[in-house]
Amino acid sequence: MKIGNWSRIIAVSFLAFHLQLPSIASGQTQPPTHRPQAQTITIGLEGDWDAKLQAGEAVIHLVLHLAKASDGSVKATIDSLDQGVYGIEVTSYSQKNLTLRFTVSSVSASFEGRISTDHRTIDGVWTQGSASLPLGFHRQAAGAGAKKPVDAISPSEGVWQGALEGNGMRLRLQLHVSHADQNQLVAALDSPDQTISGLPATRVSEKDSAFHFEIPVVNGTYDGTLNSTRNAITGTWTQNDATQPLEFKRSDKLLELIRPQTPVKPFPYREVEVVFPNSQAKISLSGTLTLPPGSGPFPVAILLHGSGPHDRDETLLGHRPFLVLADHLTRKGIAVLRFDKRGNGKSTGDYANATTEDFASDCQSAIAYLKTRKDIDSKRIGLIGHSEGGIIAPMVAARSKDVAWIVLLAGPGLNGEDSLLLQSKAILRTTGVNEGQIATTLNFNKQTYALVRQQTNREALESKLADLVQSSGMSLTLPSSALQLQMSMLVSPWFRYFLDYDPVPALQKTQCPVLALNGEKDLQVPAQENLASIGKALQTGGNKDFQITPLPGLNHLFQHCPTGSPTEYGAIEETIAPEALDAVSDWVLKHTSP
Repeated sequence: MKIGNWSRIIAVSFLAFHLQLPSIASGQTQPPTHRPQAQTITIGLEGDWDAKLQAGEAVIHLVLHLAKASDGSVKATIDSLDQGVYGIEVTSYSQKNLTLRFTVSSVSASFEGRISTDHRTIDGVWTQGSASLPLGFHRQAAGAGAKKPVDAISPSEGVWQGALEGNGMRLRLQLHVSHADQNQLVAALDSPDQTISGLPATRVSEKDSAFHFEIPVVNGTYDGTLNSTRNAITGTWTQNDATQPLEFKRSDKLLELIRPQTPVKPFPYREVEVVFPNSQAKISLSGTLTLPPGSGPFPVAILLHGSGPHDRDETLLGHRPFLVLADHLTRKGIAVLRFDKRGNGKSTGDYANATTEDFASDCQSAIAYLKTRKDIDSKRIGLIGHSEGGIIAPMVAARSKDVAWIVLLAGPGLNGEDSLLLQSKAILRTTGVNEGQIATTLNFNKQTYALVRQQTNREALESKLADLVQSSGMSLTLPSSALQLQMSMLVSPWFRYFLDYDPVPALQKTQCPVLALNGEKDLQVPAQENLASIGKALQTGGNKDFQITPLPGLNHLFQHCPTGSPTEYGAIEETIAPEALDAVSDWVLKHTSP
């Protein structure tokens, strides 16, 4: 969903000094209409499970959380403790007799294991990419995270959970308190919803139940009081002269994500699990087709993901925007097909070596499949693409007469390099970085893009990029794991293709009706420049039916937001603003009426 993760990481190298833990910034986000209630778990595998994944010389500590959802299904998440990543969603889960299987689409991983007869262990194999590694989960003792460590010198030691809340935002925090060799208290703060971990605390103290720490990197201070049972701390968080209440409770399990727009079964429409082939690529694509009541034939929308290894719901940071959008449209009488990207979820294929052109081929296969169904009107097939999906939709529409209309949600109108540079500049400015630092970052990015074009040999490119990172000093501001992740993306076929792809020619050839929406606070695909380019291309090409609309107050995910920064996405409870959903459905209904 994010275009150009490299520029995002470069921005994060500065974000550490301009982090906005919601002090909570003044925004127009709407409060949720309800909050889900916790479910009582009594039997089965529910609970927390520890595991150690041996990957070469590295050991990765994992915690699997299993809980029962309100509809009786199992809800599962994974924490990767050493990587500081929490609440990774398990996207499919099944248990038959003593065999357990699950997948984690966001990291293209799966697990299959056998449950012991006493339900204390699950031994199996973790598969990720081409690697298959043995992995055993062990059940944690109930309440293990609700006690202070046995060697603690202070009642404040341990792991604590809290959240800053306001204006429709809920920023979960995880506090780690321990002591150093000199019996001095030390602490670090995680902000999981901003994918930030280990912010160092200073002046950590606990005396007569008064607890204090400071986080200089975000100009934040906390003062609280431990309760008599030493399992809660009630206090206030002060950041940039603004003060908010903040309570921590002793637990090693993250607070529940609140996503009020996520639909809950039973639905007033039909869901059909489908599998269709991309014969040219010799792969199968799996998805969900939602159908309104009745026999049809129905108009249908195919949902196209943004960049990244997405499942059919385009899941990220606990949000499931394609599920929310599909539910909204199907309730309005429009069938919706959403499917796992190739190589993710239940879809086969090689994601790592796929380009935008390959994903366009998958979209064409989806169209061919829908044309075989009697409950679908083959003359009213449309495409809704988000971010990179907004590139794919006109690619397909320009070459296929089977596409009746397209909707571009934050679709780029600029070529790849210009999109990346504009994104970097917009994000850095919002975080308060000065113009000199911005210029330095953009120059570094341009040099990396030039190397990608010059070096066709992967090993030579990796070597040149490593030299550039060292000579530029970027290696001092980025952790090695982040550098390796970005290096892998830069040398990928997807990035080489995207870097020079210009969406304008395809837009000029698109003659079907087009709706282009952007949030005015979108920092990843800024509205003004991209909408202007899209509108000009459609007009130049002679398209007679298009609408270009910026939506005030919304970000790249079409959420109400304070600034539009990607660091806010996970803290915002809203998944898609109601006015964005209505703008899509109203236009689609107008263009699909018999």
